[in-house]
Amino acid sequence: MDEKFENSVGIVETRIKRVVDEKETLKLVSGKTLSCVDVAYETYGKLSESGDNVILVCHALSGSAHAAGYNSLNDKKPGWWDNMIGPGKAIDTDKYYIICSNFLGSCCGTTGPCGINPKTGTPYNLDFPLITISDMVKVQKLLLDKLGIKQLLSVVGGSMGGMQVLQWTIEYPEFVKSAVVIASTSRLGPQSIAFDAVGRNAILADIEAGRPPHKGLATARMIGHITYLSQESMREKFGRVLRDSDKYSYDFSSEFSVETYLNHQGQSFIERFDANSYLYITKAMDYFDLERDFGSLQNAFARTKSKFLIVSFSSDWLFTPGQSEEIVNALVALRKPVSYCNIYSPYGHDAFLLEPDTLGRLLNGFLSTSFEKPKLDKIARYEIKGIEKIKRLRVDYELIESLIKPDSRVLDVGCGDGMLLLNLQYDKNIDAEGIEVDQELVIKCANKGLDIIHRDIERGLEHYPDKCFDYAILSQTLQTLKNPHIVFKELLRVADKVIVSFPNFAYWKCRAGLFFDGRAPRTKQLPFRWYDTPNIHFMSLKDFDDFCEEIGAKIEKKIPLIGNRLSPVRFAPNIFAEQAIYLTSRK
Repeated sequence: MDEKFENSVGIVETRIKRVVDEKETLKLVSGKTLSCVDVAYETYGKLSESGDNVILVCHALSGSAHAAGYNSLNDKKPGWWDNMIGPGKAIDTDKYYIICSNFLGSCCGTTGPCGINPKTGTPYNLDFPLITISDMVKVQKLLLDKLGIKQLLSVVGGSMGGMQVLQWTIEYPEFVKSAVVIASTSRLGPQSIAFDAVGRNAILADIEAGRPPHKGLATARMIGHITYLSQESMREKFGRVLRDSDKYSYDFSSEFSVETYLNHQGQSFIERFDANSYLYITKAMDYFDLERDFGSLQNAFARTKSKFLIVSFSSDWLFTPGQSEEIVNALVALRKPVSYCNIYSPYGHDAFLLEPDTLGRLLNGFLSTSFEKPKLDKIARYEIKGIEKIKRLRVDYELIESLIKPDSRVLDVGCGDGMLLLNLQYDKNIDAEGIEVDQELVIKCANKGLDIIHRDIERGLEHYPDKCFDYAILSQTLQTLKNPHIVFKELLRVADKVIVSFPNFAYWKCRAGLFFDGRAPRTKQLPFRWYDTPNIHFMSLKDFDDFCEEIGAKIEKKIPLIGNRLSPVRFAPNIFAEQAIYLTSRK
């Protein structure tokens, strides 16, 4: 077998299916209609007997139905997301049945401006009606109906594909079990609309002058490609390097490497894409605005029933992490099941195609736990050593669990790898959510099926409604916060009770170490040196008692601890306790 076919779905066929025939009409959002609508699509994997393993992959602006594998033995490149779709890959074709369809208005097999108008027998060109993301999703649903698909395990899409995913969850809430929105947005900002407008104007200038719109399309692609990169990736890839000389030519030729790269991107795009499709697709993106359509994002997502995974990339300035967080915040406010991760990457918007490892691990875990919740006996066999090890190192976990009533709603702030929440889920059937600042720990939580938000808690909990949790947990985190009083007040607002654990800096070994050795103390609970410690506040049990009084918190229970002993310290706890657990509530 050819080496390129290893870990691949192999040779695949792009099929065409008519979803609206000549006697029917598809009514568009604009009020216009279409007939004779064909859709290009590919499928990978095998449909399960119950039909519960279907994943719809939505592509971006210049993509196609060809997401994985090869259309022929002579293909030099595989499908656009081949590094994510295949046997054993993040979207595992050994487990799932994947469908990728080319959306309405494209030029890659589905009806669009370059298709034939049945009324005239000639290409539509600019006579094609304006379309929206909603129209594209409606056509995708017609395709699935024709294929006999009754439910989607997940809808997955990046960039413009993410817009389609959001539209799917809103228009067909009963149909979509889970949704993955990658490097996308609920609406374009004015800067993105401006880039689209410049690209369209370049194309239209050619058309109005009676020229083939090749130069305009190439220019549009060059503009677009700049937005897909980041300053860091452009500096690393190109810098100010000259292409063919070490001296300036003092003319208007393309001298810098970045110029010749963009020229190549523009010219290669002309060979595979239609200029009119570019006009229609970018306009559809500009029109996409869930807040305008529904009055607010909360209104837009009010009826959704999907479990969400929202992913952004740190260097993406086209669809920024802030735009992803707007979606997350709206879902959080509605108490919808949502996880979020902002992946560090230098690749800008293109990262959703170039980070198969990190994104793949996140996506694989989310899809697996959406498809089949791990059974208790499997978790127990696989994880129990980890849980017991953590309990020995962090005895506060076991005591925290004892303070929580069954069937409670629990938020764990600084939840680490999620093992405390996981244990609580299986022991006490809690409704678990976590917040964690470390990317790798966020991925571990997502792989356990936990709802996890990648965020620094210092940024606040303002999007969470009052009293939406029975308990909030702040385990070994309070002393690391810059503004603990603000965070603690917010936790008291969103939860009926707040459980907090922290190391006691007044512990006798700390005192003795500082007094006799003259150095910053180090203990089992405080293993860090002065320059690598995450702790920025040094408080005792008495300090925390005063803190609760000042912020209006009632101390319901105090458990001073030493070492790995479960029994509390009875005598002089401010001296002999190594750490403490408090159960607090609002006064």
